[in-house]
Amino acid sequence: MIVLAAAAGVQLSPAFAEEVPLSPAGIKARSLKVEAAEYAGRKAIRLTQLPGAPEGEADGLAILEGGSFQNGTIEVDLAGQPAAGAAAAARGFIGMAFRVAPDSSKFELIYLRPTNGRAEDQLRRNHSTQYVSFPDFPWRKTRAENPGLYESYVDLEPGVWTRYKLLLDGVKARLFVHGAEQPCLLVNDLKLGPSSGALALWIGPGTEGYFSNLRVTAAPK
Repeated sequence: MIVLAAAAGVQLSPAFAEEVPLSPAGIKARSLKVEAAEYAGRKAIRLTQLPGAPEGEADGLAILEGGSFQNGTIEVDLAGQPAAGAAAAARGFIGMAFRVAPDSSKFELIYLRPTNGRAEDQLRRNHSTQYVSFPDFPWRKTRAENPGLYESYVDLEPGVWTRYKLLLDGVKARLFVHGAEQPCLLVNDLKLGPSSGALALWIGPGTEGYFSNLRVTAAPK
């Protein structure tokens, strides 16, 4: 049984049938401020970086405690934008981490770069989505070794609620955005293999991120 505590507006599949109230309680974050918020007409969880906190990929995790997840569907509404005073390289990085190890040393992550979605530079647009695997496959390595394989274009706007859906099956992941019937990113070789672990909300450096209406449906075993 998976219990995802404290995510905003969480709804679980009928197999798990548990409603979780809006509250930061039950979310474990090391370098982030986690708070309940109202944003663009809905209740949400707001994530921002703590002052002076590290800005590595592992430092953006807000882990949903109390459960383990392997295969199935993760759906969430999210909105990411560069935080006030963020560096010029900030893109509003936001997404979901999955199969997070108990000590957070390993996890898989698929995220969005909202400011890239409508950039005037085509190359930036091609980097609107991203798959990484921590610690051995950060984005710089995946881009250098396999240009274009773990990234793709999708239309995005910073600070706008965006429907994000992730389908996981063994070593395969499919990202669907805006309710599209076809995925905008295909990953056929998840680096951690068919493992299981916690789920986490995630933001990258210089991001103000909001999450709402999380729904998790585990695949039948």
